[in-house]
Amino acid sequence: MNYNERFENVTIVGAAGKMGSGILLLTAMEMYNISMKPENKDKDYILYAFDISQNALSGLKTYIQDQLTKQAERKIEILKEHYKDKKDLANDSDIISQYVKDVMAMIQPVTTIESAYESHIIFEAASENPDLKTKIFAQINANSKCEPWFFTNTSSIPISYLNEKANLNGRIIGVHFYNPPAVQKLVEVIKCDQTPDIMGEFVSTYIKNLRKIEVPSYDKAGFIGNGHFMRDALYGMMRMENLRKDMSFAEAVYIVNKVTQDFLIRPMGIFQLIDYVGIDVCQFIMKVMKPYVTDEDIHSPLLDTMMEIGVKGGQNHDGSQKDGFLKYEKGRIVAIWDLDKKEYVKIEDISEKCDKLIGALPQEHQPWKVVVRDPNKNEFLTKYFSALQKENGMGAKLAVEYHIKSKQIGEKLVSDKVAFNADDVNTVLMTGFFHAYGPINDFSK
Repeated sequence: MNYNERFENVTIVGAAGKMGSGILLLTAMEMYNISMKPENKDKDYILYAFDISQNALSGLKTYIQDQLTKQAERKIEILKEHYKDKKDLANDSDIISQYVKDVMAMIQPVTTIESAYESHIIFEAASENPDLKTKIFAQINANSKCEPWFFTNTSSIPISYLNEKANLNGRIIGVHFYNPPAVQKLVEVIKCDQTPDIMGEFVSTYIKNLRKIEVPSYDKAGFIGNGHFMRDALYGMMRMENLRKDMSFAEAVYIVNKVTQDFLIRPMGIFQLIDYVGIDVCQFIMKVMKPYVTDEDIHSPLLDTMMEIGVKGGQNHDGSQKDGFLKYEKGRIVAIWDLDKKEYVKIEDISEKCDKLIGALPQEHQPWKVVVRDPNKNEFLTKYFSALQKENGMGAKLAVEYHIKSKQIGEKLVSDKVAFNADDVNTVLMTGFFHAYGPINDFSK
């Protein structure tokens, strides 16, 4: 079965979720491109969008239609060529409407998993729960009318574990899109020992056709992205707890978050990033990783405490940020959670004191948005970190130590055979997390 044939029948499991909906959109567009080839004009292509919630599937239809319209507007010249023989399509709006209609015709929303029994590819984007994933895989595998390939969007669970528990005989591969899939360029690809090379080649073609960037990872829990992020977060929370001995919880969170964003020139501070991913999600990923890591403790009592009191972070259905360590209004941080007071403390009540403790940024500093667009970025970063090391303020010292720790985490991912090489670690952090630079660098000695 070749590339085109395998795409004739596909199921997305968890299609109405944030990750599943993006994967559905990308896969639908790729399937449409395949169907437009002359040799495939008489073939039927079907994409089952499986989710247990009918209401969620109804909302999914609107999302996909809106996104397809935007995509069609961007590639209108290509679509004009595709539809040149349809004389009834008089203008651009007609062509765009026809494209959306044609792609939507392939998508079949379903609430029963039986539809997946006919699919050649099962793309799973269910919640990050090993038991749930293996249950889904095993049920489909036992009832399938063919021998489907399973693509899992897991961000942390070893592929070999899922393969063994679901008895898939190697017909599984990790295809970890970053959030949101429609926008993010990075895809981590993870094979287990039994995954055939032909599956890896197929996935590489799929990713290339989507114009994404593929980075391979060894089959180690957490892979590269979460392997670095979870350890980076644990270090940030440890430094916060140390500061907490001399100040309030809210003040300590404020300082570490500000230093990791401003002094390290990152798009988000570490506590904002934890909130964005979700305190509950971070806790779960650490639970998945912990049994596989024997030389360090991948566990945060602080995340456990935050979950116990119901402060979870994460995203609302409309993409807005839920409150976590930080409180948000229209995307802006307005307050910090104080664990001792069990309430949010306004930024303006603590910022003046904390900013004095942190100290000034080096004169050479430029904000993240400027640095990522700088064609001489590496030269700037070398000068900046050299200046940072000469500063004596709390913020500068904390930033230098944090930068060194981040590099050590990255290097350990390579030495522990989680990442194939340093370039892969840097690519994941720069592409998947939008960092201005990779953690394994020589900007500071």
